[in-house]
Amino acid sequence: MAGFFSRASRAKTERREGSQPAPLRPIAITDAERRVELLDSFEAAGLGWFWATDAEGRLIYLSDNAAKELDWTQGEAIGKSLSELFIPEKVDDPDRPERPLAFLLRARNSISQLNVRLAIGGREVWWEIAGKPQFDEQERFTGYRGSAKDITASRENRRDAERLAQYDPVAGLANSHRMNRRLAELLKAYRNSKRTCALLMVDLDRFKQINDSLGHAAGDELLKQVAARLERIIGSKGEIARRSADSFQIVLPDMDDRGALGDLSQRVIQMLSQAYSINDSRAVVGTSVGVAIAPYDGLDPEGLISAADLALHAAKSGGRGQYRFYSAELKDGAKHRRQIEEDLRDAIENGQVVMHYQPLVCAKTHMVRGCEALMRWNHPDRGAISPEDFISVAEEIGIVGEMGEWALNEVCRQAAEWPLELRVAVNVSPMQFAHDNFPQIVANALKQSGLTPERLELEITESVFLGDAGRTQRIFEELKALGVKLALDDFGTGYSSLSYLRTAPFDKIKIDQSFVRGATEEGNNNAAILSAIVSLADALDMETVAEGVEAKDELDLVTKRGATLVQGYIFARAMPHAELLERLEAGELKYEPRGPAKYRATRKTVFRRIGLIHEDSRYRVVMRNLSKTGARIEGLMDVPLGTEVVLDLGNGQLAVATVRRSKGSVQGVEFETPLISDGADGLCTRHRVSPYQIEAAGSPLTTLPQDPYSLIMAGRGEASSKRKFVEVEVGTPKAGTSY
Repeated sequence: MAGFFSRASRAKTERREGSQPAPLRPIAITDAERRVELLDSFEAAGLGWFWATDAEGRLIYLSDNAAKELDWTQGEAIGKSLSELFIPEKVDDPDRPERPLAFLLRARNSISQLNVRLAIGGREVWWEIAGKPQFDEQERFTGYRGSAKDITASRENRRDAERLAQYDPVAGLANSHRMNRRLAELLKAYRNSKRTCALLMVDLDRFKQINDSLGHAAGDELLKQVAARLERIIGSKGEIARRSADSFQIVLPDMDDRGALGDLSQRVIQMLSQAYSINDSRAVVGTSVGVAIAPYDGLDPEGLISAADLALHAAKSGGRGQYRFYSAELKDGAKHRRQIEEDLRDAIENGQVVMHYQPLVCAKTHMVRGCEALMRWNHPDRGAISPEDFISVAEEIGIVGEMGEWALNEVCRQAAEWPLELRVAVNVSPMQFAHDNFPQIVANALKQSGLTPERLELEITESVFLGDAGRTQRIFEELKALGVKLALDDFGTGYSSLSYLRTAPFDKIKIDQSFVRGATEEGNNNAAILSAIVSLADALDMETVAEGVEAKDELDLVTKRGATLVQGYIFARAMPHAELLERLEAGELKYEPRGPAKYRATRKTVFRRIGLIHEDSRYRVVMRNLSKTGARIEGLMDVPLGTEVVLDLGNGQLAVATVRRSKGSVQGVEFETPLISDGADGLCTRHRVSPYQIEAAGSPLTTLPQDPYSLIMAGRGEASSKRKFVEVEVGTPKAGTSY
């Protein structure tokens, strides 16, 4: 076989030189000649080609058709290096073989079914090659003899089939199978190289309504547009996959800055919540996002996905249109949520759910003009449960309509007892509004209570416009025919479009508190937004309510900007019905503003024990309040001003701070780097102690424990310096104490 290709080449050359054919006469055909003819036929039919090299890797034979494929002239291939035929493999090419061609040739290994790309410009051609090293009688290497065939078409067919199996046909993104495989590869590689990776779970809120009202074809078109928006937002920073009917996964390599991830999540929510144009119809969906980061929250795909799922569930439970970071407390929250589900169905029957009322006060006279009814649940064992927790559960288990009907009847009955003709506002869930019999439910509540219709105000969020526009308008008309008032709640928080204000018969616009917060700060655009909303409402002959006003400078601002009514702690919190009724009967109708003179970053009142680190010593202190820029702590005596400390806020959150105020055992500290929103009603640090740091200190690599700092210090041995401060015992806080 060693000399076969040279004999075949010589025979073909003799035929090409064209000696005159001998006269017809019987001749004996040797086996070698028969093989040449068979190989000629094989090559001519395009079934495959042959190649051979010398000991230096230079071509000594290449089939004519193969040379033509490379645009080489006759004989041009002879003497060229075999490597010149092919484009070198890329290191990150997913189709890269485990042993590349160059390695196999150097090692003189046999080559079998190796896919290689031809060095041809302008088009992509792939061969499958095989070859075997040849040796002479003295076992000296003499070169390779091999075959090749064109697999371009079959390879494309295979890749198309693989794409169908790994990509979503509707959105054009990777599917969950491909993403999970990719995530497993990333986490394994990143674990070895000590890198981080963030996972975002994105869920479309109320997507089912689009399918039901506009059809599945419209739903598919919406998903395509959602995918396109996500690709514009994420760009080259990460990879996106469609996870299920209405949810997506985003993998972001080398990201663990929760500030950047929070900003990105908020942008995803804002962009995906903008209106979509589908077949001349307008469709709007909301978005919720859950965020988890490896290795902090999970080391493998299952753990990281589970963490991101819990964060997403928390975001949806918080009222949708929000993002959440994973934290260990979410596991306890999931258990708490299951308990809420079990107890909520019986809460109304057992008298645990009651209505509280928050006054709506005239911005100019400070006289009460009405009240908003707010549902409260006092659990006999767990105390007050936040509406943010139980309302979302009620929506998911399908009893929000029942609870809403009870609230409507209860509010109408109680308002009918008031000695004054004040209006009362009731929140209406989008799911409650979606029922065709909702106007009849309102009519029944008015009739049974005897409340005059003009005193009842229904607060409706913009999400009611997600469904059938004609049906929504019909319900509006039926409600207005009853004589009730309609208010647009949470204006501008995610579903806003001015188009529906042309036909929706609203009497009032409620300016969401997010536009009031920080409006008095220099450089904040909220004040301009307030003015624009008030001007819009005035032009449409609607009242405006500024929600969430807490400071006197905020009150002055919303009053000057023209808001009709004010609602917030500056005047009163929501109060039980008995307390409100007592005040109304006593004629106490004017509310004096009570609150700080100026708005400042929200300082949450807390009472929890944390760690304080100074030099090599760790102390236990109590944190009494917390804001983005600082905190008040208690537990160390006479700490000098300017002392630099580190607050260990738990879960690997270390905040570098400087003591700015100090009196006895109480200190006020200022953070070197401001805290950020955790997506809920809390604050967190941008970065956390890395599990890789804990591993370097001698502990096995795990997700972030509750007290990682202790593990790091344990690996360093005893502290090298003496303790500088004296710890004192801190009792429970007294009511009304401040600093």
